[in-house]
Amino acid sequence: MTHSYTIEGMTCKNCVAKVKSSLLSTAGIESADIQLEKPQATIVMQKHIPLKELQTAVHKAGNYKITANDDRMPVTASWFHTYKPVLLIFFYLVLITLIVQGPGRSFSLLVWMQHFMAGFFLVFSFFKMLDIKAFANSYAMYDIVAKSWKGWGYIYPFTELGLGIAYLLAPGYALTSIITLVIMLVSTIGVLQSVLNKRAIQCACLGAVFNLPMSTVTVIEDGLMVGMSITMLLTMI
Repeated sequence: MTHSYTIEGMTCKNCVAKVKSSLLSTAGIESADIQLEKPQATIVMQKHIPLKELQTAVHKAGNYKITANDDRMPVTASWFHTYKPVLLIFFYLVLITLIVQGPGRSFSLLVWMQHFMAGFFLVFSFFKMLDIKAFANSYAMYDIVAKSWKGWGYIYPFTELGLGIAYLLAPGYALTSIITLVIMLVSTIGVLQSVLNKRAIQCACLGAVFNLPMSTVTVIEDGLMVGMSITMLLTMI
């Protein structure tokens, strides 16, 4: 179910990130979309959480106050609506990378995978860089490396950018696929742990722009990158 709230006391994006992180650490909350301008919070929760408990959560982040909007109504978002941003991105990546090879040309699965992975890393790094600090805060909640060293969350978007460029400029370069395999395997471990433990946290794959709950969709997303990097490495042997 989804509820809308007003949050008082936020003055900057850092406030938004702190409030969001605190809310997402509350049991039962799947995602939280925090807007600074309104200021408003749209919270997706597994079951209704009392306002007092939400106030305790935002108070941990700072001197903030959360109040329920009078017009809030429980809304259950559909699976498609929740994951529409990711589905659209994958649709466009598949479409564009197929068009790149063009009609009349002999289709190469290896070339298609290289183009797809280049597009994947470039697009996903773009969303993360829109608010790197908010991404790093979210990523540290489940990634096994970022938990121990938060700096990895700040480096990761640039790593994705580098991999995207590498797949475009140096196709067939084994080191690129090896780095991809290691990074995505590590990421998959953290995602699997969160999904299996049924932790209600936000997926940081699209940074802090969209509220995507951690689920099997995230596992499939990371697993696809692992599978493609392994396939490319096998073709180079």
